[in-house]
Amino acid sequence: MSPEQKRLIQFDPAPGVVFVNDHVYFSTEGTERVVFVHGVVFAHHDVADRAAEAYAMVSLFETGYASQNDIARAFKVSSRSLRRYQERLQTWGLAAIARSDGRPSGSRSEPPKKRRRDQTILRLKARGFSNRAIAGKLGLDEKIVRRRLRYLGWTPSPEPSFTFLEESPDSPEDIAAVSGQTESHTADVKPQPAEPADGEVEPASQSLDLDPLDRSMDRLLAAMGLIEDATPLFANAAGVPRAGVLLAIPALVASGLLSVARKIYGTIGPAFYGLRTSLVAYVLLALLRIPRPENLKEYAPNDLGRIVGLDRMPEVKTLRRKLARLASLKGSRELGREMAKLRIQERGRLLGFLYVDGHVRAYHGKRAIAKGYVPRTRLAVPATTDYWINDRTGDPLFVVTADANSQMTKMLVPILEQVRELIGSARRITIVFDRGGWSPKLFCNLLAMNFDILTYRKGRVRRVAEKRFIPRQARLDGRRVQYLLYDQVVRFLKGKLRLRQVTRLTQDGHQTPVLTSRWDLRDIVIAYRMFERWRQENFFKYMREEFLIDALTDYEVEPDDPTRSVPNPARKEVEKQLRIARAKLAELQENYGSAALDYLEGRSPTMRSFTAAEKKIRGEIMEIRDRIGVLETQRKSLSARIPLSEAQPGQEAVKLSTERKHLTNILKMVAYQIESDLVEQIRPHYSRADDEGRTFIQAALQSAASIQPTGNELQVKLAPLSSPHRSKAIAALCEILNQTKTQFPGTKLTMRFSAEQYRDS
Repeated sequence: MSPEQKRLIQFDPAPGVVFVNDHVYFSTEGTERVVFVHGVVFAHHDVADRAAEAYAMVSLFETGYASQNDIARAFKVSSRSLRRYQERLQTWGLAAIARSDGRPSGSRSEPPKKRRRDQTILRLKARGFSNRAIAGKLGLDEKIVRRRLRYLGWTPSPEPSFTFLEESPDSPEDIAAVSGQTESHTADVKPQPAEPADGEVEPASQSLDLDPLDRSMDRLLAAMGLIEDATPLFANAAGVPRAGVLLAIPALVASGLLSVARKIYGTIGPAFYGLRTSLVAYVLLALLRIPRPENLKEYAPNDLGRIVGLDRMPEVKTLRRKLARLASLKGSRELGREMAKLRIQERGRLLGFLYVDGHVRAYHGKRAIAKGYVPRTRLAVPATTDYWINDRTGDPLFVVTADANSQMTKMLVPILEQVRELIGSARRITIVFDRGGWSPKLFCNLLAMNFDILTYRKGRVRRVAEKRFIPRQARLDGRRVQYLLYDQVVRFLKGKLRLRQVTRLTQDGHQTPVLTSRWDLRDIVIAYRMFERWRQENFFKYMREEFLIDALTDYEVEPDDPTRSVPNPARKEVEKQLRIARAKLAELQENYGSAALDYLEGRSPTMRSFTAAEKKIRGEIMEIRDRIGVLETQRKSLSARIPLSEAQPGQEAVKLSTERKHLTNILKMVAYQIESDLVEQIRPHYSRADDEGRTFIQAALQSAASIQPTGNELQVKLAPLSSPHRSKAIAALCEILNQTKTQFPGTKLTMRFSAEQYRDS
């Protein structure tokens, strides 16, 4: 462009004119301001009129004539102020942007009414009321209460007191408030539990809702902090999908989960979905093969809600929050111990043999955590190991998460210390485990703890002559058992440890030696109990496929011990190179021998070719031997194990969070135990209970049912199953469950089950 052209298009704006963009500008003369769009007057206002100016700016932006940043730059305001003007205009109208920001001049800093309100907030907070409960009492928004507490410098008391359904003496006309620690600064304070009455899981409460399918009032009260769990209300409904899962309620109540959880956790704060509802929902969902909150997206929440007496089942985010809240209270291990105590009291006769084995859960995330060996894949991958303790029938008793995938030889003693606390000091128990726990020194410790052992023998064992084996047969647990066995005495630790070895011979000639400290049992019983360890393996497979115990429940991590001893990665790399070098040496030696053999047998063309090949191979062999010597010296200079902080320099030592996973493992364990109890109850009425008992129970729990609340009863009528004999078995199970006279948790409704007769069309 020439200078002449530039002079022709050059434009000097008049004084007082400000351009917003290419087609919007405003002109200011004296106290008057006019806004132009494409040369046409868009707005006219006085410079001192802040409301008119704010309205003009918002209008320019909303009509699309100018961008937010251009308007803010031209009018010399911030983009945040422009957004604030827009929000005020949309919410409260033009009057909202007419007032000036800040406190009006001449006003006192703290009016008496505001000071009295702050004093009331502090007084209620000191007595243990939650922010939500205080807001409900004073008619404020919860955010205001939180801001005022922060402004007043309130901090939680070291020994807080908690008020449940207490009337405030400061305002007798206020409604009762329910306490609950829901804020982040009190999330680690454990509320005091309210003890239920004798024989009662939780005191039944009343609901203000009249329509079971519309729980708006209870949800409002929960939002105000006035209830801590919604009362189940059932509506008359026919053919409710999956309502057959209500068959599990008597076993769930009998398990003691709800009463123990209320004793440990107390409450999880004011909520529509409280502690009882969350636990009942999670266990029933697991029985319906919805073992993760994420799976709830595939089901209608209204239909699932009818099963538990609510208008909707808690959805994905809600159930996650409840699990996170329970995990923050750090009570899962205590819950597991108390549940194990109740199980021992109920099934003490089945605890003569306890099976202990580890289950490795592989981790495929981005965190650098300890590795564990996964037998299914035969690979060492990042993983977490859980050790399960099962009774003689294979049902789980409790579970322990190992620190950094510790081996069974390190975990057995702390595990059995917990077992001893649960069963008492007098009773002698036989512990059954696999070769992972092999250690004669460990056996001595277990015997000193008044435990007997039963395990496979590890390492090389002298074969027993086949003619010494004796055929044994017996009927154990209702099954015919037959083995070829040889019984002998063996000694370890230079004769200090004397054990019994029972060796089994299979048809293909394989010998399996079994070691035990039980001298009072027949050899066939020893072999049978050892090989029944596969019940625990079947349990792991069932839980992995049906209840997804390998799935992650969260992605949280917690600090790991930086001083924990781990294998030296530098030494492992040297050992890897050493294995490669030795394999190369073996290959070269083989080539050298082949070349010499070809020469001796006349397959080499000439003496010169053999000499050249032999010299080359010998040189490579000497070179690789020197390499092996250097690597062996380097390996000796490196420690076999070093602290974790040295193995991962510059990285934070972390491990996967275990609290929420441990809690969900316990709840899934309770679901498995409920299935087991239902299978035992139908065993006399279903001939194929051993082969397909769990499949039958799953079909019954997934079946549709009619729900009808009448008076003090909750009648559940199940649809017929796929065949007459299955329908008869369900009818028999209903009669058994009716004898328990179980009340649905949170209500006074006694559950009464029945089943429709099978009709072949």
